[in-house]
Amino acid sequence: MVNREEDPGQVASRLTGRTATGTRPSSGSPAEVLLDDGTPVMVKRGDGPGAVRAEVAGLRWLGAAGAVRVPAVLGHDEHWMVTERVPTGSPGPGAALRFGQALAALHKAGAPHFGAAPPGGPEDARIGQAPMRNAPGTDWAPWYAEHRVLPYVRGAVDRGTLRPAEASVFERVCARLPEVAGPAEPPARLHGDLWNGNVLWGADGEVRLIDPAAHGGHRETDLAMLRLFGCPHLDRVLAGYQEAAPLADGWRDRVRVHQLFPLLVHAVLFGRGYAEQALTAAREILAR
Repeated sequence: MVNREEDPGQVASRLTGRTATGTRPSSGSPAEVLLDDGTPVMVKRGDGPGAVRAEVAGLRWLGAAGAVRVPAVLGHDEHWMVTERVPTGSPGPGAALRFGQALAALHKAGAPHFGAAPPGGPEDARIGQAPMRNAPGTDWAPWYAEHRVLPYVRGAVDRGTLRPAEASVFERVCARLPEVAGPAEPPARLHGDLWNGNVLWGADGEVRLIDPAAHGGHRETDLAMLRLFGCPHLDRVLAGYQEAAPLADGWRDRVRVHQLFPLLVHAVLFGRGYAEQALTAAREILAR
């Protein structure tokens, strides 16, 4: 029987078959552990049922594209995962350009449908500590409304973060999504939670992505999230992306549409400030 109260060193030993010789003090998860062969690894505990399975499946699905690099999964069970530790360095314009090109290749690897879960991953997944359902869809606009906007509007209302009357603003945006969504695109293979904290700028000059909420979606969603929360050398990331896979005309006008999803997730998790940002974005979309 797995003991969820194991310390990270015990977990690393059990899941890798190597003896842990040290653990760097940490107030939470993940923790850094040193194995007896000198290999540093990261040990992370899942936030809830299915969280580890979803993250492992997501990392492997992203890695299988042979595009953006991800840390190797060295072992996992239902509650814990062990991955390689990535030595980090400073962001640079060259790495940013290559990251943009690699992100375009990841997206082009595709997904079977919008809302596709990674192979082996659960339909009921998570984005951060919020639930995220991977339900299939063939038309992006209604799928995005039903599974990436309205569930979090309801969650924010339930938590008192959004006022019930404010929900109608998002309902009006959802009704207009077919009009403002831009040209139809095939489902892309998304990281799904692509804020800068999940972008590791490697000491070797290559980017790795961590903590995915991977699913089939619209490629502009990943790019809009990078812009929302800030990314070093974003202009170079976008230049690399455009070289490899030019975005459809009008993509800048659609950024706020794609930012509704992460803003509403943050409203559910972190409160009124993000709800107000989401309302501002929604009203800008309606004013177009």
